[in-house]
Amino acid sequence: MNIETAKRLETVEEYYFSSKLREVRGLVAAGKPVLNMAIGSPDLDPPKTVVQAIQDAVTVNGAHKYQSYQGLPELREAISEFYSKKYQVSLNPENEILPLMGSKEGIMHISLAYLNEGDEVLVPNPGYPTYTSVTNLVGATPVFYDLIENNGWEPDFHSLSKMDLSKVKIMWVNYPNMPTGASGSVKLYEKMIDFAKKHSILLVKDNPYSFILNDSPISILSIKGAKEVALELNSLSKTFNMAGWRVGMVSGSADKIEAILKVKSNMDSGMFQGIQRGAIAALRISDDWYDKMNAIYKERRVLIWQLASLLGCSYDQTAKGMFVWAKLPKGIDAIEFIDNILYKNDVFIAPGDIFGSNGKGYIRFSLCVSKENIKEAIKRLQVTA
Repeated sequence: MNIETAKRLETVEEYYFSSKLREVRGLVAAGKPVLNMAIGSPDLDPPKTVVQAIQDAVTVNGAHKYQSYQGLPELREAISEFYSKKYQVSLNPENEILPLMGSKEGIMHISLAYLNEGDEVLVPNPGYPTYTSVTNLVGATPVFYDLIENNGWEPDFHSLSKMDLSKVKIMWVNYPNMPTGASGSVKLYEKMIDFAKKHSILLVKDNPYSFILNDSPISILSIKGAKEVALELNSLSKTFNMAGWRVGMVSGSADKIEAILKVKSNMDSGMFQGIQRGAIAALRISDDWYDKMNAIYKERRVLIWQLASLLGCSYDQTAKGMFVWAKLPKGIDAIEFIDNILYKNDVFIAPGDIFGSNGKGYIRFSLCVSKENIKEAIKRLQVTA
């Protein structure tokens, strides 16, 4: 018997890395020594105090029961302290913070809370593919806005204001930007807030790369008037090497958090208490942690630059975050280029095309690769360069 799937599945494809990594695993299973330089999954361990916190929490009375949909009060307090110390943002832990099982689920929760069928959503091009897929899944329409190198990978608000924005409900923004590494600035966020207010748009800033190779972390909520129109997603995945733990948060005004909670409370039954205890330990860690991580990423980035140069690419040495966004020589197709390297040299790099049409002609390297493996990739590519 053939049971038809929902029509919404016709609007999306399997996530690129889900299908491509299956292909890569097949090559590895066949004996190919593939070096994965494409995906941003931290290869380093979380802080020892964080691992100890979750271990200790496992034996606490009540640890294995259902947890609050809003998370432990202590976790929300730790997030509030973190935002105050790191971003100079005041958040009420009672009603302006909602812990999430990773910020990725927040994209779905926010979309379900605010979008109706037929609404439109401003999505960056290039940008995180999940913004588009979730928009499609909830029956809204993605409207892509250009990010281009000549404009510093920032939105052109003059051009955007000339568009018909009457159906736009949400605008997704992400700085430090993935995939380009553009840093963002107070001036840019002020423009965003003014634009969102003028056109009655909910502005959602995705902020997971704030502390990776970035000396000036900024929250959009630090901008005057931001809470009127903005939410911010954040995550412990990259900053504390806790990607598999699935811990994130969304912050903003109480009314917006309440709307998202209505969705979330119908989709899960709370985060395991031990993970929450580990998250609290991470959020309260000393500044030495950030210095240590960034020292490692700096060394790796120098080697990635060397690798990108070997491939004839250009790149921005002021870019932030845990990726290197590199421009291929003119006329080279990125997908063909990376597949050739994958099958010929056993090195997997992400093609820029998967992030949108403005990613054509670019490739993206992850810094979640050991120095030894980057050096090995350089060695393999020197043979055919």
